[in-house]
Amino acid sequence: MLSLMSEPTETRRERAARRAGEFPPAPEPLPRPVPDSHTHLDITVSEAGVPGGGPADDPVAVAIALATKVGVDRLVQVGVDVASSRWGAEIADRHPAVLATVALHPNEAPRLADLDEALREIESLAARDRVRGIGETGMDFFRTGDEGRAAQEESFRAHIAIAKRYGKALVIHDRDAHADVLRILDDEAAPDTVVLHCFSGDADFARECVRRGYLLSFAGTVTFGSATALREAAALTPVDQILVETDAPYLTPTPHRGRPNASYLIPLTVRSLAATTGTDLDELCAAISATGDRVFGPW
Repeated sequence: MLSLMSEPTETRRERAARRAGEFPPAPEPLPRPVPDSHTHLDITVSEAGVPGGGPADDPVAVAIALATKVGVDRLVQVGVDVASSRWGAEIADRHPAVLATVALHPNEAPRLADLDEALREIESLAARDRVRGIGETGMDFFRTGDEGRAAQEESFRAHIAIAKRYGKALVIHDRDAHADVLRILDDEAAPDTVVLHCFSGDADFARECVRRGYLLSFAGTVTFGSATALREAAALTPVDQILVETDAPYLTPTPHRGRPNASYLIPLTVRSLAATTGTDLDELCAAISATGDRVFGPW
């Protein structure tokens, strides 16, 4: 198998220790298949292990098989730096159920000694057929302070340009930066397809995104008891603008919050969205599936 993108950093080891524990049991399968529009298979295996437990010659194949059993038959592996983007592109070439996106995470951009060189690497990967998105890119005012925001914005604008040049979806990371994300997208004239990964805004922000034709991708956070504003945002989003994701190994849905996440847990989030939006589960699955194909193309 391909080796994982890199050894976990000390920070990742610390995060992994906090997330130590067994993967949750598989939920009831969905009535029809949907994609996981945003996952990190490399980080999941490095930090949390192999979903399903035990050693595996190909942990990616194990994760895919487990997800497929519950109706999650397509995965989008998301890059956060040059190494993970290259790894994801190679995994997508090996596994028909996986497509890839490539990017420098907004918190990565300020750390780079040569941002331009890293962006050139991302652009070279963007040309590959099974790379179907540019992201996750965007702005993050939670982990990066004022001193890093100029580099974040420069990187974000460059990723927008790459997405437009290659006609691929733009996958956005937005944390505590809603107004600036919209400002930059408006300044640059956003690509035809924009996905707000792990949508975290309220109803007002959702309306602005929906009005612009953006896709809102909801993660396990929408199931959290405290996420009333997020559920209000989901409730007003047209079903053909909804995607669903894990952001695995993070954001595990209720009732397993705090344990490792993986694509096979998507049914919990989909069922929560069906209840929140008042949409028939089968209808919602069909809409999410069609939107996934429209955004990322055929697997």
